[in-house]
Amino acid sequence: MSSFEITGGYKLHGTINPQGAKNEALQVLCATLLTSDKVTIDNIPDIRDVNKLIGLLQLLGVSVRRLNDDSTLLTEGRSYEFQANAVNLDVLEGEEFAQQATALRGSIMIVGPLLSRYGRAMVPQPGGDKIGRRRLDTHFLGMEKLGAIVTQRMGGYKVEADKLKGCYMLLDEASVTGTANIIMASVLAEGTTTIMNAACEPYVYQLCKMLNSMGANIDGVGSNLLTIHGVKELHGCRHRLLPDMIEVGSFIGMAAMTQSDITIPNVGMEHLGLIPKVFRRLGIEVWQKGDDLFVPSQEHYEIERFMDGSIMTVSDAPWPGFTPDLISIALVVATQARGSVLIHQKMFESRLFFVDKLIDMGAQIILCDPHRATVIGLDRQHRLRGVRMSSPDIRAGVALLIAALSADGKSRIDNIEQIDRGYQHIDQRLRLLGAQIERIE
Repeated sequence: MSSFEITGGYKLHGTINPQGAKNEALQVLCATLLTSDKVTIDNIPDIRDVNKLIGLLQLLGVSVRRLNDDSTLLTEGRSYEFQANAVNLDVLEGEEFAQQATALRGSIMIVGPLLSRYGRAMVPQPGGDKIGRRRLDTHFLGMEKLGAIVTQRMGGYKVEADKLKGCYMLLDEASVTGTANIIMASVLAEGTTTIMNAACEPYVYQLCKMLNSMGANIDGVGSNLLTIHGVKELHGCRHRLLPDMIEVGSFIGMAAMTQSDITIPNVGMEHLGLIPKVFRRLGIEVWQKGDDLFVPSQEHYEIERFMDGSIMTVSDAPWPGFTPDLISIALVVATQARGSVLIHQKMFESRLFFVDKLIDMGAQIILCDPHRATVIGLDRQHRLRGVRMSSPDIRAGVALLIAALSADGKSRIDNIEQIDRGYQHIDQRLRLLGAQIERIE
């Protein structure tokens, strides 16, 4: 078990490059199972969840070859070549596969490609963040619509189909991973599949873009109505991951909390949606120059009010709404703002439970219920104080890290393996900006 020891109160300065998008990586890596040709993916982040999925693909028999070294890792990411020309489905029955797949939420997305190409797949109940209920109904209801038979067995799921056939389906929720899984199951199906209420996050856009470059025929890319005309086979391609929009939002919040001048280059502005706007409504100056963002040092930042004078609400919503993964960052940023805000996390009922640690640090937060918290900004009149705490999940862990960087004194964050699941070498990158942070093994 590792920890971060952070001495807070230091202003940061410089440029920090966003890594490749974690959530996109988990989808497009699974898509390499759809062809026996070589597929090259660039800008892959060196993070625990992605590395675990690459290991899972290797266990299934996918050939994996690293194409570059670590000399440009923090600016260019990693490039890999994948070839799924010797997949061994017998591995799905083994204990090693069960252990590796259970440890990774993204393992659920191997089901669609394996079902589409081989007619069967198995997966145990996947792991991931403990942030509340994360049901899988959308995935399997969609596959049943395509003609698959889904059975539960030994704490997991078995999915089989003699032949998948296209159909119309209205998803019960705009699940990002559910949409991705159904798309990958549909691309080799017979006939046409229409998906209504599809998730349209940039991750799904990128997956569809990659699949089309492999020979798939997907219309409506970027919208919530997708039409997938099944093809007989896919071929190889080269694909580059977008910058991680969650990192971009995290760095905006970090700059504001630490009163730092931070440049975030090559952010992929067209795929950031409301992220810059929401942070601006919290009072943070975010300047755009081309595809770069600059956050200047601010002594104070003030939360806007609604037009009728009522307290601002920041809530998550399906794309193009504000992403749930940045709710924790918005909350911690509000603790040092001037004014108050209601944070409403609609999707996950356990994601706000980390606020007790911020309260221990001196933040003024009222947890109204599992989904809502009212933050009374301290306007820097009372700085947060360093404490010892534990990271409960990826996003809350980084929110606590940002709080510690702004706090008086030393903080220690345990269970940082959670942070490592989603943020590439974050301690090294922060030290380059002047942060006082050490990793303790």
